Formats: sequence, structure tokens, C-alpha cells
Amino acid sequence: MNPVLQLFRIGNAVMGTMGLLIGVLIAAGTETLDHWQPVLLAAVAVFAFIGAGNSLNDYIDRDVDKRAHPERPLPSGRITPRQALGLSAVCFGLSFLVSLALPLEATAIVALAIVLMLSYEAKLKKGALIGNVEIAVLTGMLFLLGGAVVGMMERTYAIALLAFLAILGREIVKDIEDMEADFDRQTLPKRIGARNAGVIASFAFLAAVALSPLPYIEGTFGIWYLVIVAFADAMFIYCSIIHFQNPTKGQKVAKYAMLLALVAFLVGGML
Repeated sequence: MNPVLQLFRIGNAVMGTMGLLIGVLIAAGTETLDHWQPVLLAAVAVFAFIGAGNSLNDYIDRDVDKRAHPERPLPSGRITPRQALGLSAVCFGLSFLVSLALPLEATAIVALAIVLMLSYEAKLKKGALIGNVEIAVLTGMLFLLGGAVVGMMERTYAIALLAFLAILGREIVKDIEDMEADFDRQTLPKRIGARNAGVIASFAFLAAVALSPLPYIEGTFGIWYLVIVAFADAMFIYCSIIHFQNPTKGQKVAKYAMLLALVAFLVGGML
């Protein structure tokens, strides 16, 4: 893969953009195409933000990644630390500048997201649960941004909450997976033990499962949402068990479950 695309985590950037578009679809429904210009600008802002955040992450974690992820662009020598930091700064700036053309609520969300990401990479990621919570909040804000772009943010509260819980669980499992490599971070598993942290992760996954019918109960989505999200729920339940034996498999299953949940929200918004 092109090292810049790998640095940006192109898959994560695409998924993040999908999250934004699903937020727009949930909020605006059949009127989505009427807002194509601000939606396009918001998509650029989100893509640039995710690229910036991942570039900054790789810059700060370049020593850790020599052990945990030697295939990434910095530890493999395909991109220099100076280049990664420069790309991050440019993309953060682009994200904010583009957001200025959006409604005020959307601009505020993008600005807050940049502040949170910078604080996370500078300090909070080395803490325990607070770093995981911050990443989960940032993910939930994607859907809120989709609603804010079309002036109907209140319609995206439920999906933002579900995304928060799912991401919180996966981030904790990822920290369990990286316990040995994270020599410079006091992550939650290192503070309270892998099993205790795993219990918290499982609680987050199962809470997301328990709350997943909310959009159907509220009448936001129809029966097809419920059918598809049931498969995602089954994967989350499986993940809440398997990650105790195999955290690598657990976090991958959670990632696929989140992708399927996005499909459920997408179908729910269209049908």
C-alpha cells in the first residue's frame, strides 16, 4: 500500500466518512440530496481529520510501533517522522478551514474534535480509561456532525451513543492486545489487569447490544434495521466472550461487527 494511505489508515478514514453520511441520512432521510454541498464539505473535513489524527498517532507512537506494528510507514522507514508530523498539521488545518463553511454547530463539533484529538495524543492516551473514553466520544461525534450539517442533530443521538459504547469496548480490548508493547503507557489493562479491563470492555459491548433496538422502538428505523443489527449484536456478544482468550481476534470481530452495524443503520435510514 502507498505509505501515505497506510499512514492515514485509509480504511478507517472511509469508515469514518461512512459514519458521517449515515448520520446525515438518519437526520435528513429523503431530503439528504438537498444538502449535498455541506455534506461534501463535511466529508472532506472528516477524511482530513482522521488522516491527521492517524498521522499524529504514528508520529508519537513511532518507538512503540517498532515492537507492536513494525510494518507501519514510520518504523519501516517509508515515511520520516518529520513528514508524518507535517502531514498531520496540514490535514488538521484543512479539516478546520473546511468546517468554517458549515453550520455553526458543525464547525463547533469539528473544532472540539481537533482539540480532543490533540489532547489525547499529547497526554490522555497515556492514561487509563479516560483515553479510551475520548476516542469513543470522538467516534460518536461523527454521527452528531452528520445531524448538525443538516440542522437536525437531535435525530442522531441514539446512534452516537451506540457507537460510543462499541468503540469504548474495542479500544479497551486493543489495549489488552498491546499490553506488552505499551511500555510507555499506563493503560487500563496495565492498571487493573487484563481480566478486569476485559470485563469493562464486555460490559460496553453488551450495553451496546441492549440499547441497539432503541432506533426501532423510537420509530426512527423499520424492521430491516432490527434484522441486520441482530447479526451485529451476535458478533458483539461473541466478541465479549472470545477476547478473554484471544484479544487480537476479539478486537477484529468487534471491528467487523461495527461495520455490519453501520450497514444496519444505512439500511434503516433508507428503508
